[in-house]
Amino acid sequence: MERIWMKNWPKGVSAKLEYRLGEKPLHEYLRQNARDFPDKPAYIFYGRVITWKELDEYTDRFANFLRGIGVQKKDNVVLFMQNCPQYVIAHYGIQKLGAVVGPASPMFKEWELEYEVNDLGARVIVTADDLYPFVKNIQANTRLEEVVVTNYRDMAPSDPTIPVPKELKLEKKGYPGTRDMMEALRIYPAQAPLVDIDIWEDVYMIVYTSGTTGRPKGAMLTYGNALFKIASAFHFNKTQPDDIRLTVMPICHIAGNNQGLGLPVYGGITNVLLTRFDAEAVLSAFERYHCTLWSGTTPMLLALIQQPNAGKWDLSSLRQTYCISFGVALTEEIVTAWKNFTHGSVIHESGWGLSETHTSDTYMPYDKGKYGSNGIPVYETDFRIIDPQTGKEMEPDEQGEIVVRNPGVFKGYWNKPEATAETLRDGWVYTGDIGRFDDDGYLYFIGRIKEMIKCSGYSVFPEDVEVMLLKHPAVAQVGVVGIPDSSRGESVKAFIVLKTEYKGKITEEDIISWSKEKMAAYKYPRAIEFRESLPATATGKVLRRLLKEENL
Repeated sequence: MERIWMKNWPKGVSAKLEYRLGEKPLHEYLRQNARDFPDKPAYIFYGRVITWKELDEYTDRFANFLRGIGVQKKDNVVLFMQNCPQYVIAHYGIQKLGAVVGPASPMFKEWELEYEVNDLGARVIVTADDLYPFVKNIQANTRLEEVVVTNYRDMAPSDPTIPVPKELKLEKKGYPGTRDMMEALRIYPAQAPLVDIDIWEDVYMIVYTSGTTGRPKGAMLTYGNALFKIASAFHFNKTQPDDIRLTVMPICHIAGNNQGLGLPVYGGITNVLLTRFDAEAVLSAFERYHCTLWSGTTPMLLALIQQPNAGKWDLSSLRQTYCISFGVALTEEIVTAWKNFTHGSVIHESGWGLSETHTSDTYMPYDKGKYGSNGIPVYETDFRIIDPQTGKEMEPDEQGEIVVRNPGVFKGYWNKPEATAETLRDGWVYTGDIGRFDDDGYLYFIGRIKEMIKCSGYSVFPEDVEVMLLKHPAVAQVGVVGIPDSSRGESVKAFIVLKTEYKGKITEEDIISWSKEKMAAYKYPRAIEFRESLPATATGKVLRRLLKEENL
């Protein structure tokens, strides 16, 4: 379609994307930051300050450590931990070696972690000591040879400046047969490894997503994809070199990755990094570090506003807030309440995007917000809204499948050529999402064609949950769908046929409790319904669509 959104391009923002330091990988931006302002804080972690010079040296040391244990360019390395400086160091250390980051959610339990590690064929994993038991229990079933372990307190201050979560109160543990990350950072040299990188061809990260159907697929993202999307966000939103950003969203997730790993490095801006959301910690950080930018969800905003004695914190430095509407819509009333609460912070709903495009294909213009929409497309981006049955392109205000193309588009799915061909066609990503554009060029997301379930912003894949539920000894057959949830957006519901010998001997709550122990918190089913049979095709494939329709 014609780029009708250009008439609403934000004032004072160039319509042409020009990279701050040129077309190079983000880890080269990190190196330049270390040269340009070595003593400027890069990351602040509960009071621990890591300068750009220190971060550059740490990442060089980690890259050399990986090389020392046999990691080569294009090898996949899994990161399995919560937000912490060690994650940042490992992420960019892997990049500097030309290896590939495989982020795994720290909410994963054993089966989920085992699936991703095996799909990547990874030999090395970097994890926190509180998560190590999960790694230990799956290692024999994988190709993992090296386990690198750290404790969240390893890079935290002895006297924190803001309230810390429980993870930072855990004593450090050592495990036989593992390598200590801090020891590696001490003994390996801070010497930059020389690796040739083709930024538009070489993959730097594989992020797991649904694609269209089935179990999670690894979306291969290039160094160029990351540079384009981070630069787009930085310039479109008029980020300033002296901004101080707070990151609380998980940096293992593609949106948090952009905010907490990409933007600070691209812009050379200071980032206050928190392990998880805590209202008092966030408010304390805003005041103590004079944060100017942050990204959160609508429930986070409401939790801050409702925090007891919230008015005692000075939030006057906060200039812009980017809000992701998970479960609770961002209304004009919430925007007004937030502006009053912060004494003037402008709030924008974060745009629409997906892992296959390094997310954020649209943003809300800072000077032309439109409630209910997802903003306008970013630089060098083309959209089409098509009839999913005929492929006919729709007119403005007509809804259809969202199809998108820009320099952020992924290379394809790891080892899944058929899924790649289905989703990526002639440079266009067929998203499976339904939306429309209005006459002003603003995108409105309507829903999903694909069966992926969105729980509190996390992607949950029905087949993935079904595979795990079938491991329960009582389950003979299962079908999983998403059901509306007023606070989480959607929750998982499982329809289960029990094995004959278990009928009358096990309850729905028993299955839920078992699932809670075996699956990530966002993924386990909140509702179970026992059935005598499930609707299925002639080949036995469960017709989730029919189950879904019963719950609308």
